[in-house]
Amino acid sequence: MSAPDDTTSRVRRKRMEIFAFLFLTAIVMPVLAVGTVGSYGLGVWIYQMFAGPPGPPSSPH
Repeated sequence: MSAPDDTTSRVRRKRMEIFAFLFLTAIVMPVLAVGTVGSYGLGVWIYQMFAGPPGPPSSPH
């Protein structure tokens, strides 16, 4: 009697693996990418508020 239960368990496990893969690739990774780039941009922006814009210093005349 364990054969039907075993096959349904395999089908359910495969379905959950596909769902987990799609969830990771379609939702988690884009959110992490946007968060990483956004955090870096915010950090550079805050740094430039205190240190000034990049480039050579302006001439003092």
